[in-house]
Amino acid sequence: MSQTFFFYDLETSGISGRDDRIMQFAGQRTDMDLQPIGDPFNVLVALNDDTLPSPDAIMITGITPQSTQADGLTEAQFAKLLMEEVFTPDTITVGFNNVRFDDEFIRHLLWRNFHDPYEWAWSEGRSRWDMLDVVRMTRALRPDGIEWPVDSEGKATNRLELLSQANGLEHANAHDALSDVEALIGVARLVKTTQPKLFEHLLNMRDKKRVQKLVNLDDKQPFVYTSGRFDGDFHKTTVAFPLTAAPNGNVVVYDLRHDPSGFVNLSSDELAKKVFATWEERKADGFVKLPTKILQYNRCPAVAPLGVLSQDDGWQRIGLDLEAVENHKKILVAYPAFAEKLRGIYEKTREYKPSSNPEAQLYDGFLADRDKLRVESVRNADENQLADLQPDFSDERLPSLLLHYKARSFPRSLSESEITDWEQWRASRLTSQLSGFAKALQRLAVTHQTNDEKQFILQELQLWAESILPGDEV
Repeated sequence: MSQTFFFYDLETSGISGRDDRIMQFAGQRTDMDLQPIGDPFNVLVALNDDTLPSPDAIMITGITPQSTQADGLTEAQFAKLLMEEVFTPDTITVGFNNVRFDDEFIRHLLWRNFHDPYEWAWSEGRSRWDMLDVVRMTRALRPDGIEWPVDSEGKATNRLELLSQANGLEHANAHDALSDVEALIGVARLVKTTQPKLFEHLLNMRDKKRVQKLVNLDDKQPFVYTSGRFDGDFHKTTVAFPLTAAPNGNVVVYDLRHDPSGFVNLSSDELAKKVFATWEERKADGFVKLPTKILQYNRCPAVAPLGVLSQDDGWQRIGLDLEAVENHKKILVAYPAFAEKLRGIYEKTREYKPSSNPEAQLYDGFLADRDKLRVESVRNADENQLADLQPDFSDERLPSLLLHYKARSFPRSLSESEITDWEQWRASRLTSQLSGFAKALQRLAVTHQTNDEKQFILQELQLWAESILPGDEV
């Protein structure tokens, strides 16, 4: 089969891929020339009665829980749709900040619904790509031919709706998933048309082997790197240097914009305090951030060889020069102990806090082969078959996950004891969400007290909470 792009966007009940839920999914397949193939997808996903959504998120999207219940697919139906019709072989899945946001929701959805949470992104010619850093690097290195917006304070911004507006692209309703997809395809066409070489280079960088060839520890060389972690004054772009190994086969890189002299002689404890500093500590007067980060090879990073800066005043645009880069590199090379200290520190990092909730334990380990067969039997069972199915799982996460799966999408398959267990878990989850939900409703009610549309959404949220909360919590 020939490769295709599938552009997609989600609207969700909050910002946590582990704890929040997908409420709307939209997407459009295109050929490699970005011409549409077939009709777009635009579906709602029913929010289950174990979730109080973030009122702030719902105020942005306007999608109420009641509308998803009335017109949405169950999570199990939606997961099946994704695997059978969307993430087909040779599909390049594309979004705008999807690698850090949307893809997390997809993985956790598939995990909850007894599908492999990873194969959709790599097996049978599948891959993923993120246009956000493509846009950022284009703005930094090859801006000609595109109108680049600024915000109300005159600062550079790459918000999709503003990019669309500045370049006359159709974007009828920002924060509606299908409208965002249409705008994203328009932006992709714009980059591909105006800067085809950069577009093709970054498309190739979705292959982690190509990234490893450019950024590796066997032949350490400076490289151009665009990431949301870098300074917005220089278009989120810098020159970085590979320092040492990071967990999961990744690499710790150093931002050569900064002189390493003040860091290379720090003790492991002093360096660790910088790496693990809290948000409050980082904002304190006198705190000096350590200019290192983990580059993850499989997150299609926007990286390029140093030669791209030789054109179009590239060095000037990102506020660097070759002499400073070389001087800072020499210091790092002269202090190998610095890299070794960081290797030990980063080995202790964990992206997520441990959780007792099996739905949030996706990254606690891979499934054994024997469990993969049992997971498949669950996924293929209908409601009647699920009532009698008792898989002999070896992974301790799966029995509880099966209970939740049945309760959400196949409630008539539950036994009386399972109903009791589910209601206890549901009540506990809702109770933990209630305080933040109630405070947000109160705050937004004051903020939008003269807006009838917003007040209606707030009333719907209040009714949703009253309909699903345990009796003593209402």
